[in-house]
This record gives sequence, C-alpha cells and structure tokens, in this order.
Amino acid sequence: MTLSAADGNAILKENFAPWVQDLGLVVEEVGDRSAVLRLPWSPRLAREGGALSGQALMAAADTATVIAVSAARGAYVPMTTVQQSSTFQRPVVDADVVVTARLTKIGRTLAFADIEMAADGAVAAHATTVYALLG
Repeated sequence: MTLSAADGNAILKENFAPWVQDLGLVVEEVGDRSAVLRLPWSPRLAREGGALSGQALMAAADTATVIAVSAARGAYVPMTTVQQSSTFQRPVVDADVVVTARLTKIGRTLAFADIEMAADGAVAAHATTVYALLG
C-alpha cells in the first residue's frame, strides 16, 4: 500500500505526543522510502537571538523518519529511536524548514535514515537516525 501525504498527517495525529503535534509539522510528500515534512516557523520555537531551537529541528527529523518508515512498511508500525545524530550548519530565523527523510536501509528489525533540514533553499541541519522496528 502506498501512503499519501494525508495518510502521513493522520499518522502524526494518531501516534505522536501532544507536544510533538504542537510543533505544527505538516506532511507534504510521501515516497516509497521517504517523507517530506514542513516545520512552520514559530517564535515559540526560537531560542535567544531568534534562531529556531535545535531541539525543534531534532524532533522534526525524528518525526520525519517515522513517516518515512511507515511509508516503506505501508502503514504505521510501533518503532523507537535507537540513535540520532544531528549537525547544525546555519541558524534558521523567521523561515519554515523543509525536512526530508530518506531511508538508506530498512530491514526486519532496524531502519536507517538520512535527514536534511533546509530553510530558504539552504541546508540548515543534517541528521541521521536508526530506528528499531517493534511490530
């Protein structure tokens, strides 16, 4: 089964904690092994100096990976983050962030992803994640 962006948004609504939903993430695209989400700019997510907080970016990367894994599996399945590594390359101020998660490998029990976070057409952060698939 191929998931749609609407399916991805339903997964967000049904399976994520309220504080993650408060980020305002929107699934814009879902591919066979990928997902593109938008993290809308909000001053509530900014830290001193007005830049978007790293915690918000990391949560967005983590969430995009869940949608990409769900796309590859054809539906949401229970899973948990095993590892996440993030690098921040430039600050994001007053701009939405496009979060693109691509699975680099998915097996029976583990999934690996590469995530790019871009604002104003430039990469702002990069992450990699490993997920344990529980179902």
